[in-house]
Amino acid sequence: MKVIVAVKRVVDYNVKVRVRSDGTGVDIANVKMSMNPFDEIAIEEAVRLKEKGLATEVVAVSCGPLQCQETLRTAMAIGADRAILVETLEELQPLAVAKLLKALVDKEAPQLVILGKQAIDDDCNQTGQMLAALLGWGQATFASKVEVLDGTVQVTREVDGGAETLSLSLPAIVTTDLRLNEPRYVTLPNIMKAKKKPLENIKPADLGVDVAPRLKTLKVSEPPKRSAGIKVPDVATLVDKLKNVAKVI
Repeated sequence: MKVIVAVKRVVDYNVKVRVRSDGTGVDIANVKMSMNPFDEIAIEEAVRLKEKGLATEVVAVSCGPLQCQETLRTAMAIGADRAILVETLEELQPLAVAKLLKALVDKEAPQLVILGKQAIDDDCNQTGQMLAALLGWGQATFASKVEVLDGTVQVTREVDGGAETLSLSLPAIVTTDLRLNEPRYVTLPNIMKAKKKPLENIKPADLGVDVAPRLKTLKVSEPPKRSAGIKVPDVATLVDKLKNVAKVI
């Protein structure tokens, strides 16, 4: 069973994001970048499937600028066998990424595609669902447990009321949630081994995909700063403030 895992290069989750002065987007100049945390969970799960003998090959895929090679090398250090970079400087929106992944799926013919449920930069939570729709495959989102059985994959997913278990026929799409696993620490020997693993560079045109943006960002701004709270002497004053000042009751 071949598994494709999509990984995205994003601003590191420890970095305090700054908005550009002209309001056109987020400032990423001289900012630490890393793999999207949900995608780290996805690659870890694929590698665990291989270690159990359920997957024969794990292919990491990323779409974006040349610097995404660093992210793919990290994925191979975790355990992916090879990587593919769809190199483009275009602003990639979820539909464009889904189309690129579909073209790669048609080319590579995997039985399972695993993605993080969302990226921490745009928080769209759309690519996995769009890819499933384009391919016509079954999908299970927000996975907290994945079990591959004979020709099927059973996915326990988190819902508002608790959890539910879905059984999907392969091939299928799975998007990962935080409780699925804890990604392993990448060791120096594995980082060195990853440098020797194959990494293929292709362009969107090679896949016949138009990645031009369909949406236009008009303005990006920081949320308003919260004003300081106040102390009240008693419950009656609190109710009065909530009713007449905050107007929430």
